[in-house]
Amino acid sequence: MEIKPFLKWAGGKSKISEKILVHFKKGTRLVEPFIGSGVIFLNSSFEKYLLCDINNDLICLYVNLKNRPDELVYKSKSFFSRSSNTEDNFYFLRNKFNSLKSHELEKSALFIYLNRHGFNGLCRYNREGLFNVPFGKYKKPFFPEERMFDFANKSQYANFKCQDFNKTFAEIKSGDIVYCDPPYVPISKTSKFTTYSKSSFTLEDQKNLSYKAMELKEKKIQCIISNHDTIITRNLYKEAKIFNLKVQRNIASRASSRKKIDELVALF
Repeated sequence: MEIKPFLKWAGGKSKISEKILVHFKKGTRLVEPFIGSGVIFLNSSFEKYLLCDINNDLICLYVNLKNRPDELVYKSKSFFSRSSNTEDNFYFLRNKFNSLKSHELEKSALFIYLNRHGFNGLCRYNREGLFNVPFGKYKKPFFPEERMFDFANKSQYANFKCQDFNKTFAEIKSGDIVYCDPPYVPISKTSKFTTYSKSSFTLEDQKNLSYKAMELKEKKIQCIISNHDTIITRNLYKEAKIFNLKVQRNIASRASSRKKIDELVALF
């Protein structure tokens, strides 16, 4: 039975986690340089986990949930009321979120509020590092209490770090399995929902990631990368075994434009 993440996430792997996990070899530790909502982590079976992301708010949320689950669930739940689900309150709480330090428990609770009340569950920041997703206008946002406790329980086996993928790759060792779910190469000029932090992920970063995956392959350490299936990614991952996946994505604002797109899984 699939364990569902408590966060909504653009590009999340809930619908295709089984199709990715089937390719994993046996290992002692799973390393994820781009943890996102943690679907692969939640549904895999390793003794240890190194889970990283460049988004400090996200990592601090996970650390707080690991160490203070009851407090965080209680605080988060207090924001899920009818009075909080208005446009004025949303922007008031969004401003409050942007004024707090990443490690503060209240900011982690507000992260969950914004994730569930904001437009399509997007996590997006401007160049100043301020969260700027608009109000989602949902009738009754779902509070993921049970999912939060599921994550907290499994996270006891995990080490969370806020760092870029270069630093994470420097910590990879024999016996590790590496899964990378980076911000995707755009499939069109209008595909811009890839800024999860104030630092964007460039084409040079995509190239660097593929080089590092090839280096691991030479060391006989398995590295798996997910991305859009495009000419660019096919070229980047030409040294890997590639599998195509048709995936339903729900980032578009109109339901009529939400259709299956081509993604790939590259096995190095």
